[in-house]
Amino acid sequence: MKRSVTAVILLALALALGGCGWLDRKLDDKRDWQAEDWYRAAKEELDSGGWLAAVKIYGELESRFPFGRYAQQAQLDTAYAYYKEGDTAQSIAAIDRFIKAYPNHQNLDYALYLKALANFREDLGMLPTVLGRQDLADRDPKAARESFEMFKELVARFPDSRYADDALARMNHLVDALARHELHVARYYLRRGAWLSAVNRAQDIVVRFPDSPERREALEILVEGYDRMGMPDLRDDAKKVLAANYPQDAMAAEGRNRKSWWQFW
Repeated sequence: MKRSVTAVILLALALALGGCGWLDRKLDDKRDWQAEDWYRAAKEELDSGGWLAAVKIYGELESRFPFGRYAQQAQLDTAYAYYKEGDTAQSIAAIDRFIKAYPNHQNLDYALYLKALANFREDLGMLPTVLGRQDLADRDPKAARESFEMFKELVARFPDSRYADDALARMNHLVDALARHELHVARYYLRRGAWLSAVNRAQDIVVRFPDSPERREALEILVEGYDRMGMPDLRDDAKKVLAANYPQDAMAAEGRNRKSWWQFW
């Protein structure tokens, strides 16, 4: 009888210990996860808007399984998560790391597109809504220039990319914004009598943004700037270009070389 009771107790202890082990494995089942499991968990966080939680899980995935398609996609998804979180610096850093590691990756067009968006510093969404939020001409143009170059590279290297059309639309907007910025600065210099600086800015618009609506006023600034500096040949050359493209412009008329710029401020 005693022997039977002992056996029962031992069996109960074995089951209890086995149960505890099973419970521990359930609580710590991630130790058995494969790359696909980590990626699925991170993607669930990403799809639900848990950007930083997704970044953390993607980091675990990369540290445990640094090679393979899941690790590669994790880098791109990490960049996107940082972008959505508003941390554009971290987003760009993640993209640069991806491009350096996989320069011929099949999703390189997306990487370039996302990097351009990060520099563009606008939320993803419908283009008219996005572009209407802020006049980029009033901001530091450095990021806009970098964004433009990224969109340009994307379109040049991947003209058939699904992102090409949107990139072109954003490039057109950025061109106008950069031209407006240069025009603001040219007006500033003209108002303060810094003729050479005004001319240089206006010339930059004419050369770099020939299809921009700001080209007309840039030519007017060239006419006045050269006139103020006593350079009649260059003034007349600028006036000829102005008259050929905008014959109705008042500054194209003979003898009209200056304009009242106070109205623009």
